[in-house]
Amino acid sequence: MTGSVPPSTPAPGPALLTDRYELTMVAAALADGTADRRCVFELFARRLPHGRRYGVVAGTGRLLDALSRFRFGPAELEPLAGVVDPATLEWLRDYRFTGDVDGYPEGELYFPGSPVLTVTGTFADAVLLETLALSIYNHDCAIASAAARMVSAAAGRPLIEMGSRRTHEEAAVAAARAAHLAGFATTSNLAAGQRFGIPTAGTAAHAWVLLHDDEPSAFRSQVASLGTGTTLLVDTYDIRTGITNAVEAAGTGLGAVRIDSGDLGELARQARDQLDSLGATSTRIMLSGDLDEYAIASLRAEPVDSYGVGTSLVTGSGAPTAGMVYKLVEVDDRPVSKRSSAKESRGGRKSALRRYKPTGTAVEEVVLPYGAAPELGPDDRVLPVPLVRGGELTAEATGATLEDARERLRTALVAVPWEGLKLSRGEPAIPTTFQEAR
Repeated sequence: MTGSVPPSTPAPGPALLTDRYELTMVAAALADGTADRRCVFELFARRLPHGRRYGVVAGTGRLLDALSRFRFGPAELEPLAGVVDPATLEWLRDYRFTGDVDGYPEGELYFPGSPVLTVTGTFADAVLLETLALSIYNHDCAIASAAARMVSAAAGRPLIEMGSRRTHEEAAVAAARAAHLAGFATTSNLAAGQRFGIPTAGTAAHAWVLLHDDEPSAFRSQVASLGTGTTLLVDTYDIRTGITNAVEAAGTGLGAVRIDSGDLGELARQARDQLDSLGATSTRIMLSGDLDEYAIASLRAEPVDSYGVGTSLVTGSGAPTAGMVYKLVEVDDRPVSKRSSAKESRGGRKSALRRYKPTGTAVEEVVLPYGAAPELGPDDRVLPVPLVRGGELTAEATGATLEDARERLRTALVAVPWEGLKLSRGEPAIPTTFQEAR
């Protein structure tokens, strides 16, 4: 029938969220006998995005959840006929990741060369995870790193993540999680609230005001539905008139007004004066409208109570990817490394520790060969933790919560040297030192 909607294809599991060459490599490795060679892959960033002083680890929880569901059932195997040979299809049918995973816990900071994730297993086991791991970490670390800069710029004032309409629908959910990890108070995305327990917030858009014959009736209706503690959007028409109408509709106990356009600093000052003159001294002022960390920082001295951030947050504020790579660094206990110009990798499995002054300030990231006995000072600490052993989640992984990650990041940022928190361009907040094998 003309105009009919074709039946939808059931959404595949995470096993097909990968590049074709992962499977063709597995097929070739199964054929030539190299599939079972013991390998170590490391996920790391060669450098931070331009202008960034630190990165924030995010996405670990999402990766581990995906790993537990990384299976090739009929829905996944059917489209692979013709991509790989029948023997590989049979191998995939029984696939379960049986290796080990170590990594920096979520909410930890990372720097150039930090071994953020280490995957150990057979070549076939571990190479299948490359694209999935990179897609999750490159997105979530980029969003969390941008969000952390915004939280620092806000200087204790709450932020709401409201970027769902500016990105892919599933990326929006992941972005809300990463932003909450980085310190955002709430999200407008209901799926993020349902999946991750993030508090949600939101009231009405300009369309609500335009729907009604006049602004006062729109405000009265919203207050009748949501109570006087609601937030009224006052810039659909004239802001000063909007504020007057808002206080008349809700009384001096109005929760907040939101301003979404114009010279936000000047408008915030005028709004505060007007609200106070009307007796609405406890009514808060929320600003939104193409804010990023720089705009938020410029508003620090203004009478602003909270911020709403959308586009810049879900696009990583100019750095939509963290630039992570996933490289083979060891085969059968033998270090291997890529030597091509500008894309070198350091061979051998690695660990890392962070050195601190007695005052608690971080001074250095040390990347060292795995198994080397680190010389730890009284305030230093080893960074990677076990996440998966023999294909099963560890206690550290199953016990980790989003709130743990939020607190870990708060603690980590307190330890960053003050110059490392600047929004201006510069070197990483602390240097990375590579300790060679002896």
